[in-house]
Amino acid sequence: MASISLRGVQKAYGDGAPVIRNVDLEIGENEFCVFLGPSGCGKSTLLRMIAGLEDVTDGDLSIGGRIVNDVPSAERGVAMVFQSYALFPHMSVYENMAFGLKLAKVAKSEIDRKVREAARILQLEALLERRPRALSGGQRQRVAIGRAIVREPGVFLFDEPLSNLDATLRGQTRIEIAKLHRQFAKASVVYVTHDQTEAMTLADRIVLLHAGKDTERHGSIAQIGAPLELYHRPASRFVAGFIGSPRMNFLPATVASVDAQGVTVALAHSGERMRVDANGGGLQRAQPVTFGVRPEHLELVDAATSGAASDSTLTRGVSLVEHLGEHSYVHLDQPGGDTLIAKVPGGAQVALGERVTFRAHPAACHLFTEDGFAVPARGAAPVALNA
Repeated sequence: MASISLRGVQKAYGDGAPVIRNVDLEIGENEFCVFLGPSGCGKSTLLRMIAGLEDVTDGDLSIGGRIVNDVPSAERGVAMVFQSYALFPHMSVYENMAFGLKLAKVAKSEIDRKVREAARILQLEALLERRPRALSGGQRQRVAIGRAIVREPGVFLFDEPLSNLDATLRGQTRIEIAKLHRQFAKASVVYVTHDQTEAMTLADRIVLLHAGKDTERHGSIAQIGAPLELYHRPASRFVAGFIGSPRMNFLPATVASVDAQGVTVALAHSGERMRVDANGGGLQRAQPVTFGVRPEHLELVDAATSGAASDSTLTRGVSLVEHLGEHSYVHLDQPGGDTLIAKVPGGAQVALGERVTFRAHPAACHLFTEDGFAVPARGAAPVALNA
C-alpha cells in the first residue's frame, strides 16, 4: 500500500508554458482518485509523472513517503493500465500476464499461482491459452488489468482504460474495476478519464483540472472533492459547467436584493426574479452575476395556479423535446438567443411551441461572480479550490 503526495508539481516542455501548474495533492492509501477534465487539460501527463514516464519539471512527487522524482518507473511500486491495452500479440493471455514477473525473476510456481488467481478474479481462466487477437475488447482490457494485478503494486494507475470499448462494455468493465478496488483494498488507485459518468461512479475523490482559453489556470486544479460535492457545491462556473449532463444552465443576471434568507437576482433579458439560497454578504445591488440551475432542478408547474410572474419561475416557449423514455429533455427559447434545457418525467405532456412554466427551487440554484467563482451557499463555508 502507498500514499501519493504532490507538492508544487509542475511540468513544462522546453521553454513553453507549463502544462501542469502548481499541483498540490495528497492521495491516501486505499483511495480511488479520479483525474477528470476536458481533452488537453494535462490529466494523462500528471498520471504519467506519477508513473515515472514523464519527468517532473518543478516540485516534489512522493510515493509511500519517498521522493521519487529521480526514481525509475520500475522501482516506484506502481502498475499502469494503458488505454491501448499494450499486450504482446505473439504471447498468450497467460504469457502476457506473467511477463513482468518473469523479468523480475519471480519463481515459476509463484508466477503460476499469481496469474491463475488474477485470471480467476477477472474470469479469464478459460482464455489463458488464447492470443490477444482472439479476444474481444473487453477481454483484452481485463488481461491488461490482470497483468497489473499480478505485480501486487501499492498503486494502480489507469489511463482512460475504457475509452476503446462500446457503451455496454464500458458499463460492465467499470463495475468490474470498482469490485476489484474493493478486493485489493490496500492499494491506491489513480484513474484518468474525460467521462464524468466514470468519475462520478468510481471515485472517492475527483480532481478536476482546468483547460482551454484560461491560460493562467490551464493544467491547474479547479476543484478537489467527493463526486457529489462537485455536483452540489461547484467552486466555479467551470466546475458547474463540466459536472452534470446536460450541463448546468447559465443565465446572465444582476443582483436585485440581498437579505438574510439569500439573494434575489433579475435575469438580464427577461427581468424575471429568481431567488438563490446564497450568502450574498459580498454582493452589491445591480452587480452583474450569472444565475445557474441544472436541467434536473427545473420543476414543471401549472402556470395558471403557480403564477408565472412569481419569484423563481421561468416561462418560455418549447423549441424541442427529446424523448428518452424514462425522462425527456425540453429545450426552451431563451431571450438573447441561447437555449434553456429542463429535464421532465417521460410521461410529461409538453408540446412544441407551447409556453410552459418551470420553478427553480432556491436551494438548488447557484450564483457566480464575473470572475467565474461561486457565491457560497447560505450557511456553507467557502469551497476549497485546491485542497
